[in-house]
Amino acid sequence: MRNGFQNRFGTRSTWILLLSAFMLSGCLVGPNYHRPSVQTPPAFHGPDPSQQTGPQAASFADLPWWQVFHDPQLQELIRTALKQNYDVQLAVERVTASRAQLGIARSNQFPQVSLNPSFSGGKADENLKSNIFSLAGDVVFQLDLFGRYRRATEAARAQLLGTKDAQQTVTLTLVSDVASDYFLLRDLDLQLQITKNTVRTQEDSLKLTQLRLQHGVGRTLDVLQARQVLDTANAQIPDLERQIGQTEDAINILLGKYPDNVSRGQALGIETPDGWTWIETLPPQLPAGLPSELLERRPDIREAEQSLVAANANIGVAKAMFFPQISLLGSGGAAFGHSQFGADTIPAPLGILSYSAALSQPIFEGGALRNNLRYAKSQERQALIGYQQTIRQAFGDVSDALIGYDKYHSVRERQEQSVKDLEESVKVSLMLYKGGTATYLSVLDSQRSLFTAELTLAQARNNEYQSLVQLYKALGGGWK
Repeated sequence: MRNGFQNRFGTRSTWILLLSAFMLSGCLVGPNYHRPSVQTPPAFHGPDPSQQTGPQAASFADLPWWQVFHDPQLQELIRTALKQNYDVQLAVERVTASRAQLGIARSNQFPQVSLNPSFSGGKADENLKSNIFSLAGDVVFQLDLFGRYRRATEAARAQLLGTKDAQQTVTLTLVSDVASDYFLLRDLDLQLQITKNTVRTQEDSLKLTQLRLQHGVGRTLDVLQARQVLDTANAQIPDLERQIGQTEDAINILLGKYPDNVSRGQALGIETPDGWTWIETLPPQLPAGLPSELLERRPDIREAEQSLVAANANIGVAKAMFFPQISLLGSGGAAFGHSQFGADTIPAPLGILSYSAALSQPIFEGGALRNNLRYAKSQERQALIGYQQTIRQAFGDVSDALIGYDKYHSVRERQEQSVKDLEESVKVSLMLYKGGTATYLSVLDSQRSLFTAELTLAQARNNEYQSLVQLYKALGGGWK
Protein backbone atom coordinates (compact mmCIF):
# COMPACT_ATOMS: atom_id res chain seq x y z
CA MET A 1 0.00 0.00 0.00
CA ARG A 2 2.73 2.35 0.90
CA ASN A 3 4.68 1.58 -2.27
CA GLY A 4 1.57 2.24 -4.42
CA PHE A 5 1.04 5.56 -2.68
CA GLN A 6 4.65 6.51 -3.25
CA ASN A 7 4.42 5.58 -6.93
CA ARG A 8 1.26 7.63 -7.39
CA PHE A 9 2.76 10.50 -5.46
CA GLY A 10 5.98 10.34 -7.47
CA THR A 11 4.09 10.27 -10.76
CA ARG A 12 1.94 13.20 -9.67
CA SER A 13 5.00 15.16 -8.60
CA THR A 14 6.60 14.51 -11.96
CA TRP A 15 3.58 15.83 -13.82
CA ILE A 16 3.43 18.88 -11.56
CA LEU A 17 7.10 19.53 -12.24
CA LEU A 18 6.59 19.21 -15.98
CA LEU A 19 3.49 21.42 -15.94
CA SER A 20 5.31 24.08 -13.93
CA ALA A 21 8.25 23.93 -16.32
CA PHE A 22 6.01 24.42 -19.33
CA MET A 23 4.25 27.34 -17.64
CA LEU A 24 7.61 28.92 -16.90
CA SER A 25 8.62 28.40 -20.52
CA GLY A 26 6.47 31.40 -21.42
CA CYS A 27 9.14 33.65 -19.92
CA LEU A 28 11.32 35.50 -22.43
CA VAL A 29 14.37 37.48 -21.41
CA GLY A 30 15.77 40.20 -23.58
CA PRO A 31 14.09 43.22 -25.22
CA ASN A 32 11.08 42.81 -27.49
CA TYR A 33 11.53 44.48 -30.87
CA HIS A 34 9.91 47.84 -31.56
CA ARG A 35 10.50 49.63 -34.85
CA PRO A 36 12.66 52.72 -34.29
CA SER A 37 10.87 56.01 -34.77
CA VAL A 38 11.87 57.50 -38.12
CA GLN A 39 11.00 61.05 -39.02
CA THR A 40 10.57 61.18 -42.79
CA PRO A 41 10.68 64.54 -44.61
CA PRO A 42 7.31 65.97 -45.73
CA ALA A 43 8.38 65.81 -49.38
CA PHE A 44 11.24 64.54 -51.49
CA HIS A 45 13.92 67.09 -52.19
CA GLY A 46 13.51 67.79 -55.87
CA PRO A 47 13.11 70.52 -58.45
CA ASP A 48 9.41 71.10 -57.74
CA PRO A 49 8.33 70.10 -54.22
CA SER A 50 4.88 71.70 -54.76
CA GLN A 51 3.90 68.76 -56.99
CA GLN A 52 4.48 66.34 -54.10
CA THR A 53 1.96 67.96 -51.75
CA GLY A 54 -1.56 66.67 -51.29
CA PRO A 55 -2.82 63.09 -51.20
CA GLN A 56 -1.11 60.73 -53.62
CA ALA A 57 -2.64 57.30 -53.95
CA ALA A 58 0.05 55.92 -56.23
CA SER A 59 3.67 56.33 -57.11
CA PHE A 60 5.58 55.82 -60.32
CA ALA A 61 7.28 52.87 -58.59
CA ASP A 62 3.93 51.13 -58.01
CA LEU A 63 3.84 50.24 -61.70
CA PRO A 64 5.28 46.82 -62.62
CA TRP A 65 8.31 47.03 -64.87
CA TRP A 66 6.43 45.85 -67.98
CA GLN A 67 4.22 48.95 -67.72
CA VAL A 68 7.22 51.24 -67.40
CA PHE A 69 9.41 49.92 -70.21
CA HIS A 70 7.22 49.67 -73.31
CA ASP A 71 9.74 48.28 -75.77
CA PRO A 72 8.70 44.63 -76.40
CA GLN A 73 12.30 43.57 -76.99
CA LEU A 74 13.41 45.11 -73.69
CA GLN A 75 10.57 43.32 -71.92
CA GLU A 76 11.71 40.02 -73.41
CA LEU A 77 15.29 40.66 -72.28
CA ILE A 78 14.14 41.38 -68.72
CA ARG A 79 12.03 38.20 -68.62
CA THR A 80 14.99 36.15 -69.80
CA ALA A 81 17.27 37.75 -67.22
CA LEU A 82 14.83 37.04 -64.38
CA LYS A 83 14.84 33.36 -65.38
CA GLN A 84 18.53 32.83 -66.13
CA ASN A 85 20.59 35.42 -64.28
CA TYR A 86 23.04 33.81 -61.87
CA ASP A 87 22.69 36.49 -59.19
CA VAL A 88 18.95 35.77 -59.07
CA GLN A 89 19.62 32.03 -58.82
CA LEU A 90 22.08 32.63 -55.98
CA ALA A 91 19.54 34.83 -54.19
CA VAL A 92 16.94 32.05 -54.44
CA GLU A 93 19.38 29.54 -52.99
CA ARG A 94 20.23 31.92 -50.15
CA VAL A 95 16.54 32.04 -49.27
CA THR A 96 16.42 28.23 -49.30
CA ALA A 97 19.50 28.05 -47.06
CA SER A 98 18.07 30.66 -44.69
CA ARG A 99 14.80 28.73 -44.48
CA ALA A 100 16.80 25.62 -43.55
CA GLN A 101 18.65 27.60 -40.86
CA LEU A 102 15.31 28.62 -39.40
CA GLY A 103 14.28 24.97 -39.26
CA ILE A 104 17.52 24.09 -37.47
CA ALA A 105 17.05 26.85 -34.89
CA ARG A 106 13.40 25.95 -34.33
CA SER A 107 14.19 22.23 -33.85
CA ASN A 108 15.82 23.01 -30.49
CA GLN A 109 12.35 23.73 -29.06
CA PHE A 110 11.26 20.12 -29.53
CA PRO A 111 12.30 16.87 -27.82
CA GLN A 112 15.16 14.98 -29.41
CA VAL A 113 14.32 11.29 -29.78
CA SER A 114 16.75 8.55 -30.81
CA LEU A 115 16.51 4.77 -31.22
CA ASN A 116 19.39 2.37 -30.63
CA PRO A 117 18.63 -1.18 -31.82
CA SER A 118 21.21 -3.91 -31.29
CA PHE A 119 21.55 -7.65 -31.75
CA SER A 120 23.90 -9.96 -29.96
CA GLY A 121 24.41 -13.69 -29.84
CA GLY A 122 27.01 -16.37 -29.63
CA LYS A 123 28.16 -19.69 -28.24
CA ALA A 124 30.63 -20.23 -25.39
CA ASP A 125 32.77 -23.21 -24.47
CA GLU A 126 30.47 -24.04 -21.55
CA ASN A 127 27.72 -24.93 -24.05
CA LEU A 128 26.05 -21.54 -23.49
CA LYS A 129 24.10 -20.18 -26.44
CA SER A 130 22.35 -16.80 -26.67
CA ASN A 131 20.42 -14.73 -29.28
CA ILE A 132 19.13 -11.40 -28.01
CA PHE A 133 17.66 -8.41 -29.89
CA SER A 134 17.54 -5.15 -27.93
CA LEU A 135 15.67 -1.95 -28.79
CA ALA A 136 16.39 1.14 -26.70
CA GLY A 137 15.18 4.70 -27.05
CA ASP A 138 16.33 8.00 -25.55
CA VAL A 139 14.46 11.28 -25.19
CA VAL A 140 16.18 14.56 -24.38
CA PHE A 141 14.21 17.78 -23.95
CA GLN A 142 15.80 21.11 -23.13
CA LEU A 143 13.27 23.24 -21.29
CA ASP A 144 13.28 26.73 -22.81
CA LEU A 145 12.53 28.44 -19.51
CA PHE A 146 14.04 31.78 -20.40
CA GLY A 147 13.44 31.87 -24.14
CA ARG A 148 16.92 31.13 -25.39
CA TYR A 149 15.74 28.90 -28.23
CA ARG A 150 12.67 30.99 -28.99
CA ARG A 151 14.83 34.10 -29.31
CA ALA A 152 17.21 32.18 -31.56
CA THR A 153 14.23 31.14 -33.69
CA GLU A 154 13.06 34.76 -33.78
CA ALA A 155 16.50 35.83 -35.01
CA ALA A 156 16.57 33.08 -37.66
CA ARG A 157 13.09 34.04 -38.86
CA ALA A 158 14.16 37.67 -39.22
CA GLN A 159 17.23 36.57 -41.14
CA LEU A 160 14.97 34.58 -43.48
CA LEU A 161 12.77 37.62 -44.12
CA GLY A 162 15.87 39.73 -44.67
CA THR A 163 17.14 37.21 -47.20
CA LYS A 164 13.84 37.43 -49.06
CA ASP A 165 14.16 41.21 -49.11
CA ALA A 166 17.71 40.82 -50.39
CA GLN A 167 16.32 38.64 -53.20
CA GLN A 168 13.95 41.45 -54.15
CA THR A 169 16.87 43.88 -54.12
CA VAL A 170 18.73 41.61 -56.55
CA THR A 171 15.66 41.51 -58.80
CA LEU A 172 15.24 45.28 -58.65
CA THR A 173 18.91 45.82 -59.51
CA LEU A 174 18.76 43.30 -62.35
CA VAL A 175 15.70 44.90 -63.97
CA SER A 176 17.36 48.30 -63.70
CA ASP A 177 20.70 47.09 -65.07
CA VAL A 178 19.14 45.37 -68.08
CA ALA A 179 17.04 48.44 -68.89
CA SER A 180 20.01 50.77 -68.39
CA ASP A 181 22.32 48.74 -70.64
CA TYR A 182 19.61 48.36 -73.28
CA PHE A 183 19.00 52.12 -73.43
CA LEU A 184 22.76 52.65 -73.63
CA LEU A 185 22.89 50.16 -76.52
CA ARG A 186 20.10 51.96 -78.38
CA ASP A 187 21.83 55.29 -77.76
CA LEU A 188 25.08 53.95 -79.20
CA ASP A 189 23.10 52.67 -82.20
CA LEU A 190 21.69 56.16 -82.63
CA GLN A 191 25.13 57.75 -82.39
CA LEU A 192 26.42 55.29 -84.98
CA GLN A 193 23.51 56.14 -87.24
CA ILE A 194 24.20 59.88 -86.86
CA THR A 195 27.89 59.33 -87.58
CA LYS A 196 27.17 57.30 -90.72
CA ASN A 197 24.70 59.93 -91.92
CA THR A 198 27.38 62.56 -91.34
CA VAL A 199 29.87 60.48 -93.34
CA ARG A 200 27.45 60.34 -96.28
CA THR A 201 26.81 64.08 -96.05
CA GLN A 202 30.52 64.86 -95.90
CA GLU A 203 31.21 62.61 -98.86
CA ASP A 204 28.75 64.71 -100.84
CA SER A 205 30.42 67.90 -99.57
CA LEU A 206 33.82 66.54 -100.54
CA LYS A 207 32.57 65.79 -104.07
CA LEU A 208 31.18 69.32 -104.27
CA THR A 209 34.48 70.94 -103.30
CA GLN A 210 36.38 68.69 -105.73
CA LEU A 211 33.97 69.60 -108.52
CA ARG A 212 34.31 73.31 -107.81
CA LEU A 213 38.10 72.92 -107.78
CA GLN A 214 37.99 71.20 -111.17
CA HIS A 215 35.98 74.11 -112.62
CA GLY A 216 38.35 76.69 -111.18
CA VAL A 217 35.90 78.24 -108.72
CA GLY A 218 37.13 76.36 -105.65
CA ARG A 219 40.32 76.05 -103.64
CA THR A 220 42.49 73.13 -102.67
CA LEU A 221 42.10 74.21 -99.05
CA ASP A 222 38.33 73.67 -99.30
CA VAL A 223 38.89 70.10 -100.47
CA LEU A 224 41.32 69.42 -97.60
CA GLN A 225 38.96 70.90 -95.02
CA ALA A 226 36.03 68.82 -96.32
CA ARG A 227 38.17 65.70 -96.16
CA GLN A 228 39.15 66.54 -92.59
CA VAL A 229 35.55 66.54 -91.39
CA LEU A 230 34.95 63.28 -93.24
CA ASP A 231 37.99 61.67 -91.62
CA THR A 232 36.84 62.81 -88.18
CA ALA A 233 33.43 61.22 -88.66
CA ASN A 234 34.94 58.02 -90.03
CA ALA A 235 37.25 57.74 -87.01
CA GLN A 236 34.18 57.72 -84.70
CA ILE A 237 32.69 54.60 -86.27
CA PRO A 238 35.16 51.94 -84.97
CA ASP A 239 34.98 53.32 -81.42
CA LEU A 240 31.17 53.32 -81.46
CA GLU A 241 31.17 49.76 -82.82
CA ARG A 242 33.52 48.75 -79.99
CA GLN A 243 31.18 50.22 -77.37
CA ILE A 244 28.18 48.55 -79.01
CA GLY A 245 29.88 45.14 -78.94
CA GLN A 246 30.94 45.49 -75.31
CA THR A 247 27.46 46.64 -74.26
CA GLU A 248 25.95 43.61 -76.01
CA ASP A 249 28.35 41.42 -74.05
CA ALA A 250 27.30 43.08 -70.78
CA ILE A 251 23.60 42.49 -71.55
CA ASN A 252 24.20 38.83 -72.38
CA ILE A 253 26.09 38.31 -69.12
CA LEU A 254 23.10 39.77 -67.24
CA LEU A 255 20.91 37.33 -69.15
CA GLY A 256 23.05 34.40 -68.03
CA LYS A 257 24.29 33.80 -71.57
CA TYR A 258 27.63 33.81 -73.34
CA PRO A 259 28.56 37.03 -75.19
CA ASP A 260 26.54 37.33 -78.40
CA ASN A 261 24.49 39.77 -80.43
CA VAL A 262 21.42 41.40 -78.90
CA SER A 263 18.17 41.80 -80.82
CA ARG A 264 16.99 45.38 -81.13
CA GLY A 265 13.52 46.75 -80.63
CA GLN A 266 12.39 50.31 -81.13
CA ALA A 267 14.92 52.99 -82.04
CA LEU A 268 15.24 55.85 -79.61
CA GLY A 269 14.51 58.45 -82.26
CA ILE A 270 14.20 59.18 -85.95
CA GLU A 271 15.48 62.32 -87.68
CA THR A 272 12.82 63.89 -89.90
CA PRO A 273 12.79 67.12 -91.97
CA ASP A 274 10.83 68.70 -89.11
CA GLY A 275 13.36 67.62 -86.47
CA TRP A 276 13.84 64.60 -84.24
CA THR A 277 10.87 62.35 -83.47
CA TRP A 278 11.22 60.20 -80.37
CA ILE A 279 9.55 56.81 -80.33
CA GLU A 280 8.64 57.03 -76.67
CA THR A 281 7.78 60.43 -75.24
CA LEU A 282 8.74 60.69 -71.58
CA PRO A 283 6.71 62.98 -69.29
CA PRO A 284 8.59 65.90 -67.73
CA GLN A 285 7.32 65.01 -64.24
CA LEU A 286 6.66 61.66 -62.58
CA PRO A 287 4.78 61.11 -59.27
CA ALA A 288 7.20 60.00 -56.58
CA GLY A 289 4.60 59.08 -53.97
CA LEU A 290 4.61 59.82 -50.26
CA PRO A 291 8.02 59.76 -48.53
CA SER A 292 6.70 57.55 -45.71
CA GLU A 293 5.84 54.82 -48.23
CA LEU A 294 9.48 54.56 -49.24
CA LEU A 295 10.24 52.70 -46.00
CA GLU A 296 7.96 49.85 -47.06
CA ARG A 297 8.65 49.94 -50.79
CA ARG A 298 12.45 49.77 -50.78
CA PRO A 299 13.56 46.15 -50.18
CA ASP A 300 17.00 47.22 -48.95
CA ILE A 301 15.37 49.22 -46.13
CA ARG A 302 13.27 46.23 -45.14
CA GLU A 303 16.36 44.01 -45.25
CA ALA A 304 18.21 46.42 -42.95
CA GLU A 305 15.27 46.38 -40.53
CA GLN A 306 15.20 42.58 -40.44
CA SER A 307 18.90 42.61 -39.58
CA LEU A 308 17.98 44.89 -36.69
CA VAL A 309 15.21 42.49 -35.60
CA ALA A 310 17.65 39.56 -35.64
CA ALA A 311 20.29 41.49 -33.69
CA ASN A 312 17.67 42.49 -31.11
CA ALA A 313 16.61 38.84 -30.66
CA ASN A 314 20.23 37.75 -30.25
CA ILE A 315 20.45 39.97 -27.16
CA GLY A 316 17.77 37.75 -25.61
CA VAL A 317 19.79 34.66 -26.56
CA ALA A 318 22.87 36.11 -24.86
CA LYS A 319 20.91 37.04 -21.70
CA ALA A 320 19.27 33.61 -21.46
CA MET A 321 22.68 31.97 -21.27
CA PHE A 322 23.15 33.51 -17.79
CA PHE A 323 20.22 31.49 -16.41
CA PRO A 324 19.95 27.80 -15.52
CA GLN A 325 19.35 25.25 -18.23
CA ILE A 326 17.11 22.31 -17.37
CA SER A 327 17.16 19.07 -19.34
CA LEU A 328 14.62 16.29 -19.08
CA LEU A 329 16.01 12.87 -19.92
CA GLY A 330 14.17 9.65 -20.52
CA SER A 331 15.20 6.27 -21.80
CA GLY A 332 13.54 2.96 -22.24
CA GLY A 333 13.89 -0.28 -24.11
CA ALA A 334 13.17 -3.95 -24.37
CA ALA A 335 15.11 -7.10 -25.12
CA PHE A 336 13.78 -10.06 -27.08
CA GLY A 337 15.43 -13.48 -27.22
CA HIS A 338 16.80 -16.16 -24.96
CA SER A 339 19.91 -17.77 -23.58
CA GLN A 340 20.25 -21.58 -23.55
CA PHE A 341 22.48 -23.47 -21.13
CA GLY A 342 22.34 -27.16 -21.72
CA ALA A 343 18.71 -28.16 -21.63
CA ASP A 344 17.61 -24.98 -19.79
CA THR A 345 16.29 -21.88 -21.64
CA ILE A 346 16.64 -18.52 -19.91
CA PRO A 347 14.45 -15.70 -21.38
CA ALA A 348 15.88 -12.18 -21.87
CA PRO A 349 14.60 -9.30 -19.70
CA LEU A 350 11.41 -7.76 -21.08
CA GLY A 351 12.14 -4.05 -20.71
CA ILE A 352 13.53 -1.15 -18.75
CA LEU A 353 12.43 2.48 -18.21
CA SER A 354 14.21 5.40 -16.58
CA TYR A 355 13.85 9.17 -16.43
CA SER A 356 15.77 12.03 -14.88
CA ALA A 357 16.15 15.78 -14.85
CA ALA A 358 19.38 17.74 -14.90
CA LEU A 359 20.11 21.39 -14.19
CA SER A 360 23.14 23.38 -15.32
CA GLN A 361 23.94 26.83 -13.94
CA PRO A 362 26.95 28.78 -15.22
CA ILE A 363 29.08 30.01 -12.32
CA PHE A 364 32.37 31.16 -13.79
CA GLU A 365 33.07 31.41 -17.53
CA GLY A 366 36.04 33.73 -17.50
CA GLY A 367 33.90 36.64 -18.72
CA ALA A 368 32.65 34.76 -21.82
CA LEU A 369 28.95 35.24 -21.10
CA ARG A 370 29.33 38.89 -20.16
CA ASN A 371 31.35 39.65 -23.27
CA ASN A 372 28.93 37.64 -25.40
CA LEU A 373 26.12 39.90 -24.19
CA ARG A 374 28.25 42.97 -24.80
CA TYR A 375 28.94 41.72 -28.32
CA ALA A 376 25.22 41.12 -28.99
CA LYS A 377 24.35 44.64 -27.83
CA SER A 378 27.07 46.11 -30.04
CA GLN A 379 25.74 44.13 -33.01
CA GLU A 380 22.27 45.54 -32.32
CA ARG A 381 23.60 49.12 -32.23
CA GLN A 382 25.50 48.53 -35.48
CA ALA A 383 22.32 47.18 -37.09
CA LEU A 384 20.41 50.25 -35.90
CA ILE A 385 23.04 52.59 -37.36
CA GLY A 386 22.98 50.62 -40.62
CA TYR A 387 19.18 50.84 -40.72
CA GLN A 388 19.24 54.60 -40.25
CA GLN A 389 22.01 54.99 -42.80
CA THR A 390 20.09 52.93 -45.37
CA ILE A 391 17.03 55.15 -44.97
CA ARG A 392 19.04 58.34 -45.47
CA GLN A 393 20.78 56.88 -48.50
CA ALA A 394 17.44 55.84 -49.98
CA PHE A 395 16.08 59.37 -49.71
CA GLY A 396 19.30 60.66 -51.24
CA ASP A 397 18.90 58.26 -54.17
CA VAL A 398 15.33 59.42 -54.79
CA SER A 399 16.30 63.08 -54.59
CA ASP A 400 19.20 62.63 -57.00
CA ALA A 401 17.02 60.71 -59.44
CA LEU A 402 14.19 63.27 -59.32
CA ILE A 403 16.57 66.16 -59.94
CA GLY A 404 18.41 64.25 -62.64
CA TYR A 405 15.25 63.27 -64.51
CA ASP A 406 13.87 66.80 -64.45
CA LYS A 407 17.11 68.47 -65.54
CA TYR A 408 18.02 65.91 -68.20
CA HIS A 409 14.58 66.42 -69.70
CA SER A 410 15.26 70.17 -69.91
CA VAL A 411 18.72 69.58 -71.38
CA ARG A 412 17.32 67.34 -74.08
CA GLU A 413 14.63 69.86 -75.07
CA ARG A 414 17.18 72.67 -75.34
CA GLN A 415 19.60 70.48 -77.25
CA GLU A 416 16.88 69.67 -79.76
CA GLN A 417 16.46 73.38 -80.39
CA SER A 418 20.21 73.77 -80.78
CA VAL A 419 20.27 71.00 -83.41
CA LYS A 420 17.44 72.70 -85.33
CA ASP A 421 19.34 76.02 -85.33
CA LEU A 422 22.56 74.36 -86.51
CA GLU A 423 20.74 72.48 -89.27
CA GLU A 424 19.47 75.81 -90.54
CA SER A 425 22.95 77.29 -90.20
CA VAL A 426 24.42 74.51 -92.35
CA LYS A 427 21.81 75.08 -95.06
CA VAL A 428 22.44 78.83 -95.14
CA SER A 429 26.24 78.59 -95.11
CA LEU A 430 26.22 75.93 -97.85
CA MET A 431 23.92 78.09 -99.99
CA LEU A 432 26.21 81.11 -99.55
CA TYR A 433 29.24 78.98 -100.39
CA LYS A 434 27.62 77.72 -103.60
CA GLY A 435 26.79 81.32 -104.48
CA GLY A 436 30.41 82.35 -103.96
CA THR A 437 29.67 84.81 -101.17
CA ALA A 438 31.18 82.74 -98.33
CA THR A 439 34.23 80.59 -97.80
CA TYR A 440 34.04 76.89 -97.14
CA LEU A 441 35.35 77.54 -93.64
CA SER A 442 31.88 78.76 -92.55
CA VAL A 443 30.33 75.60 -93.99
CA LEU A 444 32.95 73.49 -92.24
CA ASP A 445 32.34 75.13 -88.87
CA SER A 446 28.57 74.67 -89.18
CA GLN A 447 28.89 71.01 -90.14
CA ARG A 448 31.29 70.28 -87.30
CA SER A 449 29.00 71.97 -84.81
CA LEU A 450 25.97 70.10 -86.14
CA PHE A 451 27.73 66.72 -85.91
CA THR A 452 28.76 67.39 -82.32
CA ALA A 453 25.31 68.72 -81.40
CA GLU A 454 23.55 65.66 -82.81
CA LEU A 455 25.79 63.33 -80.83
CA THR A 456 25.17 65.43 -77.73
CA LEU A 457 21.42 65.24 -78.36
CA ALA A 458 21.59 61.44 -78.55
CA GLN A 459 23.54 61.33 -75.29
CA ALA A 460 21.05 63.73 -73.66
CA ARG A 461 18.19 61.45 -74.61
CA ASN A 462 20.09 58.48 -73.18
CA ASN A 463 20.68 60.45 -69.97
CA GLU A 464 16.94 61.06 -69.75
CA TYR A 465 16.24 57.34 -70.10
CA GLN A 466 18.96 56.46 -67.60
CA SER A 467 17.54 58.88 -65.04
CA LEU A 468 14.09 57.32 -65.56
CA VAL A 469 15.57 53.90 -64.74
CA GLN A 470 17.40 55.27 -61.71
CA LEU A 471 14.26 56.97 -60.41
CA TYR A 472 12.29 53.74 -60.77
CA LYS A 473 15.01 51.87 -58.90
CA ALA A 474 15.42 54.53 -56.21
CA LEU A 475 11.68 54.46 -55.47
CA GLY A 476 11.81 50.69 -54.99
CA GLY A 477 9.93 49.56 -58.10
CA GLY A 478 10.83 46.85 -60.56
CA TRP A 479 10.75 43.67 -58.45
CA LYS A 480 7.05 42.80 -58.80
